[in-house]
Order: sequence, then structure tokens, then C-alpha cells
Amino acid sequence: MAKVPDLFEDLKNCYSENEEYSCEIDQLALNQKSFYDASYDTLHEDCMGKFTSLSTKETSKTSQFTFKESVVVVAGNGKVLKKRRLSFNKVPTDDELEAVANDPEEEIIQPRLAAHSSQSNMKYSFQRVVKQYCILNDTLHQTIIRDTSGPYLMAAALHDMDQAVKFDMGAYTSNDESKFPVTLRISKTRLFLSAQNEDEPVLLKEMPETPKVIRDETNLLFFWESHGTKNYFKSVTHPMLFIATKQERPVHMARGQPSITDFEIIGKQP
Repeated sequence: MAKVPDLFEDLKNCYSENEEYSCEIDQLALNQKSFYDASYDTLHEDCMGKFTSLSTKETSKTSQFTFKESVVVVAGNGKVLKKRRLSFNKVPTDDELEAVANDPEEEIIQPRLAAHSSQSNMKYSFQRVVKQYCILNDTLHQTIIRDTSGPYLMAAALHDMDQAVKFDMGAYTSNDESKFPVTLRISKTRLFLSAQNEDEPVLLKEMPETPKVIRDETNLLFFWESHGTKNYFKSVTHPMLFIATKQERPVHMARGQPSITDFEIIGKQP
């Protein structure tokens, strides 16, 4: 009689072989460090305000690697100011450390808010009035008028243009020659358009006179962009927002559609 195969014995042998293979893999993983695993020495308090070398080394069973030395300059408060990577297998000398601190071309670690800080310190100086008694019409042929319910503006289709708001546009200097900052003042008044947050109505802010220099009141400034007959007024304070109109809504700040952000300027230059 033929012998019936023992299935349990085969499973046992298979399990034993897999277990032995798995153990070999685990042992190999334990004996080999990850190539990307790096460790740094602790920076002690007595290193503050001094030049410090942070050495990064990587070893394995099959090969020996020594990564580039990382040399940093640390301020008294612990902030890293400069860094340089030196050559392989070389201990930085005192002269090299001194060069890192004194070299103006070294990589300087700048704070992320530096750009925003410089923008907030911008100064805009008044140049001249570039347009007087001009009217703004949107692409639906609506004209900007005063809203009687408050210090707001509206857009409406007019038959009598005497109801249209007339604006004086004042130009200011900018460090960026590609941009043209302006203010929009209602003619023969002291009311200036003031940008707000997204979807909020543009306010009319009363000023004692036309500002000669604008530093903090950047809500009064708009970057005027002209493309043919289309004109856009982008907020200096909120660079993603434009003066916009929408049916049955006050003039407000918006990124674009469904609001209308392009206008035709009808008026004269002074």
C-alpha cells in the first residue's frame, strides 16, 4: 500500500526553514546600521559664543565612512549663525574655524520672517496725483456709487452719472519698480478707500490730509495694474486680494471670481 504523505510534517519543515531564514535576516538587520542614521555630539553650555565642530560619522561591518565635518558658529544665546562643511577625514584647525566666522561669503542662516519684516518696514512717499475725478466701471457696466447705509461703496447701473463716485488717484514711490502703489480718495473729500480682509467691505477712512509718507497705514495703498482697458487694484496689506464688486453687495476685497476685480477708468489726468 502506498504511503500517505504527512501534511503536518511538511508544514512543520516549511515553518522551520522560514523561521531559520527570518532569524538570519533579523540578525543581519541588527548588525548593520542604517546608512542615513547620523548622530551628533551634545552642544554644551560652555560652547556658546564659540566656534564648534560637529562631527558626523557612519560605520558598518563592510565599510568605513567619515562624512564631512560640520563647522558652525554659535551665538551667545545658542542660535546657530553660520555653518560650513569641511573635507573628509580632516579635523578643522583654529585658523579654519576663524575663517568661518570672518568670511562674508559663508552661508548665513536667516530667519524665515526676514522677508515679511522688511516688507512691514517699507516706506511709501507721495509723488503726485495721477488722475482726478475718475469713475470706475466694472465689466457689467456698473458704476461705483456711495452706499447710503454706511461708510461703504456699491456698484450699480446708472443713467445719471452725477451719482457716480469720482476718485483722485495719488501715486507713491516703491522699492519695486514693477509695482505702482496708489491711494484712491473720493474727490473733494478726505475719505480714502481702506482695504479689509477677504469678503469684507472696503471702508472709507477719513484722513486729515493726503499722507506724505505711509509706513503703517498700508490699508490705504493699492498696487495699480493696468492691462489695456482693464485695471486692477491689489491691496498692499493683503497682496492676494483685489478691490471687487458683486451684485447686491458692497464693494469688497476678493481674490477673483465670482466677484469682479477688473475696472475701466473713465476720467482725466490732472
